[in-house]
Amino acid sequence: MSISTFPLWQDLTSQDIAELPEESIAVMVLGAIEQHGAHLPLSTDLDIGEGLLEAALEHLPDGFPLVQLPSMAVGTSDEHLSFPGTLSLPPDVAIATLEAHGDAVARAGLERLVLINSHGGNQAVMDLAALALRQRHGLLVVKAQYMKMPPPGMLPSGGLPAEELRHGLHGGAVETAMMRYLAPHKVRVEHLEHPASRGEAMENEGWLLAPEGEAAFAWLAEDLHPSGTTGNARLGTPELGERLVAHYAKRLARILREAGDMEIDDFQAWPEE
Repeated sequence: MSISTFPLWQDLTSQDIAELPEESIAVMVLGAIEQHGAHLPLSTDLDIGEGLLEAALEHLPDGFPLVQLPSMAVGTSDEHLSFPGTLSLPPDVAIATLEAHGDAVARAGLERLVLINSHGGNQAVMDLAALALRQRHGLLVVKAQYMKMPPPGMLPSGGLPAEELRHGLHGGAVETAMMRYLAPHKVRVEHLEHPASRGEAMENEGWLLAPEGEAAFAWLAEDLHPSGTTGNARLGTPELGERLVAHYAKRLARILREAGDMEIDDFQAWPEE
């Protein structure tokens, strides 16, 4: 079998798939097609997820045993359904979709699946599908999300304030910066704004309850701001986006390497005595 480095699953033949090394890692991006305000396209989460994976692959050596599954472009985005353009899979359909992909990975004789999620609304369905696949097939299913990763060291010049990192949940500086670096032609820079954040206002008033945090409440995008976005998009420069992509890509590459190194046949024998 002669295939290119980091092949796409859909470009292979059935025979190619059958000949993949057992230690191969299948990787899949989980995105979304949903509103991101007037300045970012519906494809924002998908573009970021695929862009981060592409950048991460640059840090892996040639011959690293990895195959790329088709991205799940449409995720679970019910919190954004009040806004035109949003596409959303019902949670049970999203879970079934992820499980079906995992079933195919297992049928191909592979034991490792890495999910790279770039949309917060996918987290719950990803967790449930991953557990089902572990139970059903013994798969190692790794759930990687840049939103859960520590940001790069933010310097006073060109960095982000802590308030933005906590409350710029949707369409804020981080997403805007990465989109201005990864897909600048899609960003409407004339619409960059800084809508007031319900979460930041509650924090300033001393509330423990917050959209996200130790005591989170379920929210619709319009609960955070009528525009459906929060955070200071004006801080999202292309230069910041380049730093963010480089930082998250290196961590994702490390995660992929560790997924390949992890022993998964017998968890009970680990850690070693």
